[in-house]
Amino acid sequence: MTDRATPECGAPFRRKVLYIPGYDPMPPRRYRELYRREGAEQARIAGYHLTIGPRRDGTSFGWTVQGDFAGRRTETEFEVLVWADLVQASMGRSIAATYWQLARTAWAYLASGALIRLMRLRRGPVLAALYPVAMLLAQGLAALALGALTFRVAALALPGWAAAVPALAVGWAVLAAFERHDNRLFAYYLMHDYAFSARHGGAYPAMLEARIAAFADRVARALQGDADEVLVVGHSSGACLAVSVLADLVRSGRAHADGRLALLTLGHVVPMVASLPRADRLRADLGYLATRPEVDWVDVTAPGDACCFALCDPVAVAGQHPAARRGPLVLSAAFSRTLSPERQQALKGRWFRLHFQYLCAFDRPGPYDYFAITAGPLSLSQRFAGRSHSPARITRSAVSAR
Repeated sequence: MTDRATPECGAPFRRKVLYIPGYDPMPPRRYRELYRREGAEQARIAGYHLTIGPRRDGTSFGWTVQGDFAGRRTETEFEVLVWADLVQASMGRSIAATYWQLARTAWAYLASGALIRLMRLRRGPVLAALYPVAMLLAQGLAALALGALTFRVAALALPGWAAAVPALAVGWAVLAAFERHDNRLFAYYLMHDYAFSARHGGAYPAMLEARIAAFADRVARALQGDADEVLVVGHSSGACLAVSVLADLVRSGRAHADGRLALLTLGHVVPMVASLPRADRLRADLGYLATRPEVDWVDVTAPGDACCFALCDPVAVAGQHPAARRGPLVLSAAFSRTLSPERQQALKGRWFRLHFQYLCAFDRPGPYDYFAITAGPLSLSQRFAGRSHSPARITRSAVSAR
């Protein structure tokens, strides 16, 4: 990994962080509040100090962090690269349309053979991906059962097929009730998530390509500033976008091998997209970025996160094996060691909370500390210099041989 000179004696380490969320319709302020709350807890545990304040320029959503790490001062400016509007637009579908999404998405993964390849790679995230399918089918069966029961009762009082009217109304009411409570079940949300990529066979739709280009421009502007490090963070499906953003940036000649640009991918789901037949763009970006000296790249996942492809090398599992490969460094957040037994018990079964643990405090922090990485006095390359891949790293391809 590329090293860089430290700031002049007494000067704070200045960092610009550009965070790309996963498939999330919520406004970006949730990430500020999460950082504020969890950062305070991590600072208390680890013994450093963080002060969080508003952005100075007010041109986009973000926050600032001033850090004191045993007397070493830091200044970090956070910015959330927003695509929640595109997520919201993709989720505005009726109940019937969602069930059509289910059929189309299932066919995309079954017909291409991707589902079998993904199961061989990691069963946990595939089972998580099957959850919305199973839940929506169960809801449909419940609606059919109650509708059929209503038909039988109504047939005692109504002539002919008139009994079908209340039966259909009851069945639809059951489905509507499930949809209203999806903030607890997450079946519709997850179905929309998987359908977003499957609909285009893994290719980026035009609206997302435009947003990727805008993000690349934003990173380029950040590199023109005086930050000692420009750190791009991609979480979940945002990791895929981060890879394509930086690949485009480097191809355009707007990044240099000066140790300032770094990429941190967290809890990635790369195989879910890269295994689809039209994901050529993402696969090429992964192979290209893995060779580039302009970017220092660290990938962090954890086997305790059932929603990610833990320890799956995002480049190798996408079928890319470029010569002169440099990255990423594949590491485990090791929830079983960095979270106390009490904390693990409290989080048991909370899939989404565990998927966001990378952005939260650890009560037994190890080398991976999100707040020390994003607000500490060491660049990403300095912090992980000399480290090797986690031993359980998976390099088996999830892409069909052509």
